[in-house]
Amino acid sequence: MTPLADRLVIRIVQAEKVTPGGIIIPDSVSTVAGHLKGEVLAVGSGAKNKKGQIRPLDVKLGDFVLFAEYAGTKVEFNSEELQIVNESDVMGIVQK
Repeated sequence: MTPLADRLVIRIVQAEKVTPGGIIIPDSVSTVAGHLKGEVLAVGSGAKNKKGQIRPLDVKLGDFVLFAEYAGTKVEFNSEELQIVNESDVMGIVQK
């Protein structure tokens, strides 16, 4: 799947269910303040600026990003649940 313009295809990375200390984290609190972490699987070519020139995206293939839980559209592709979001919905790139 190739997204258009400034869109990204993201695979959601499930939060850890158990802390290093052994505390079980329920699904209801497994997101970080309404945000999800995901791996970028595909990126669009970029958005056009006012002059009609393509501005390349800051987010790159393989980046791990933090984005709003309800941003974009959830889709199923090759039996995998993915999320398509605009680059502007990304809060930041997570450093490994």
